[in-house]
Amino acid sequence: MNDLLATAVQAHGGLDRWNKLSAVKVSASITGAIWHLKGKPDYFKNIVMTVDTRKERMVTEFPDEDKRIVFEPRRIAVERKDGTLIQARDNPEAAFQGQVRETPWDDFHVAYFQGEALWTYLNTPFLYTQDGFITEEIASIEVEGETWRRLKVSFPDRVKSHTRQQISCFGPDGLLRRHDYTVDILGGATGLNYASDYRNVDGIIFPTKRRIYAYEGDYQRVPEPLLVKIDMGNITTS
Repeated sequence: MNDLLATAVQAHGGLDRWNKLSAVKVSASITGAIWHLKGKPDYFKNIVMTVDTRKERMVTEFPDEDKRIVFEPRRIAVERKDGTLIQARDNPEAAFQGQVRETPWDDFHVAYFQGEALWTYLNTPFLYTQDGFITEEIASIEVEGETWRRLKVSFPDRVKSHTRQQISCFGPDGLLRRHDYTVDILGGATGLNYASDYRNVDGIIFPTKRRIYAYEGDYQRVPEPLLVKIDMGNITTS
């Protein structure tokens, strides 16, 4: 583990504490322009996500509906609350082939995008210590009077995420400030994912707000529209 990753992991609660967990459960509202563009504006407005910390799996519950979604990289299942299968899609990533910016999404498309995204976000930066991840500190940047150290992360093939190479930016306190990437299933669309409003939950430090914008050129933020807005309420670990 390089110095920057070690600093970030310690700032977020430490690997010893994280390794005692098996899941993180989060009540959240996820809105923003991307969901309007894809015809699902309020799909994730009131949800509860349970994220596995040891394998790529997430269960999303809808408190107002008799429905839950089980995300795994190679299968999406829509179930009733009691686990009865409603419908499923194998190899869900393949369903994005041939899509353009305005292509509407079905329930499986939105579930796959949300699953690969939120599983990554909620496991960061501890995820980067797993086997197969390659990390390298690259040149720091100055943002609003702070120096942000940047970690370039190469994901292993076994993990489905936005793209294979992503950059995490950490502030002087070691906490994540921004997560930079492109999104393969959106044709390489760009994302600057700002993390803030940190909370200590059982010794792990989580950002409870995420604001995601597109960028142009050398990571220059496009201020409008706000692509994704994530607000987290109650968070518990197990």
